[in-house]
Amino acid sequence: MTDPAEPSADQAVPPPGCPAHAGAQEDAVALSGLEYQQTPSQLYRTLRREHGAIAPVVLDGGIPAWLVLGYTEVSYVTSHDELFARDSRRWNQWPSIPPDWPLMPFVGYQPSVMFAEGPEHQRRAGVITDALEAIDQFELAHTCREIAEGLIDGFAGSGQAELMSAFAHALPMRAVVQLCGMPADGVDTDDLVHDLRISLDAAEGDDPVAAYVRVMERMQRLVKDKRDQPGSDITSRMLSHPAGLTDEEMVVDLITVIAAAQQPTANWICNTLRLLLTDDRFALNVSGGRLSVGQALNEVLWLDTPTQNFIGRWAVRDTQLAGRHIKAGDCLVLGLAAANTDPQIWPEGHIGPENSAHLSFSNGEHRCPYPAPLLADVIARTAVETLLERLPDVVLAVEPHELKWRPSIWMRGLTALPVSFTPVVQ
Repeated sequence: MTDPAEPSADQAVPPPGCPAHAGAQEDAVALSGLEYQQTPSQLYRTLRREHGAIAPVVLDGGIPAWLVLGYTEVSYVTSHDELFARDSRRWNQWPSIPPDWPLMPFVGYQPSVMFAEGPEHQRRAGVITDALEAIDQFELAHTCREIAEGLIDGFAGSGQAELMSAFAHALPMRAVVQLCGMPADGVDTDDLVHDLRISLDAAEGDDPVAAYVRVMERMQRLVKDKRDQPGSDITSRMLSHPAGLTDEEMVVDLITVIAAAQQPTANWICNTLRLLLTDDRFALNVSGGRLSVGQALNEVLWLDTPTQNFIGRWAVRDTQLAGRHIKAGDCLVLGLAAANTDPQIWPEGHIGPENSAHLSFSNGEHRCPYPAPLLADVIARTAVETLLERLPDVVLAVEPHELKWRPSIWMRGLTALPVSFTPVVQ
């Protein structure tokens, strides 16, 4: 394997110090537009062809950054914290960032596990890992099945449903808030999930900064409640951990746990259902075919991973990456979806269904903490299998090409998944 800090022979990238580097950002691509909404894979191929494994891009408001496209390069960046760290206070663009910048919830420094480094990150991540490891996966599957059954009961008699809102989004939301000690139902919980979506993936007209403030206020109340009356939940276990997290640390780390579990898992469920309902390879086994469900879940992580891009890493010092001169404080966006489809690892364009070496849960010190990916798999697999068992003749209610992807460069998910089926009499 070549060192990603050096350009490969076929990238044709000018050497460091070449005058061509002086205008490197002049051909930067805006991370927005219709290409990202419907066919981001085509845009990634174009960027890779024109720029190599790392491309100059501009974020909202014309803020420059780098998009890391190569599998080897993303792995390198996430494995070398001494060069590419998580503390966003290093960013050399802060003088140009307005306080209401739409991406502030992603990059505004918080004293959370997301931005912690070194021993502090290990301490904080250890608390989350220990709290998650105490979750019984069989009990979680049972809980998720109960939630799925209840949700399906709500629309089974009608013969039609919009599965993104009525099922795929609702199920992990209820599962995650229950795991954290919040009630499964109620306006308070619904408002929390709504604000989390806005803060992490704002649509036009949304105020992500205000939404994030409301999320923090709700988490502050939850932490106070669990200090007073602990229970058998993630929040209580984190509070009782020997690491002794403060209330401020608890709030921001809880937000991280809930946000990382809810939105990506919802899109994982919906993207998998879309694959099962539109791909002829799964048609014969779609009703209760457990092996095909597992293959579909894994294939989605490769080809339609819920988290397309992640911001990010910040260069600790001047360095080189894939022939590009990265300045101290530069922001690097991790192109997880682009890396998963890198032709360097899939030269024939064929994704191995049993291969799980994707980067959908990131990599290195800051990857999703164990056993979060396993718990997400339990939630997603249970959701899909329960739906197919209850509604074995479910089909799309529209033509596949009519399905629309959400206008997001960060998350990969449908706006809606309308289906029809034989009504089930309760």
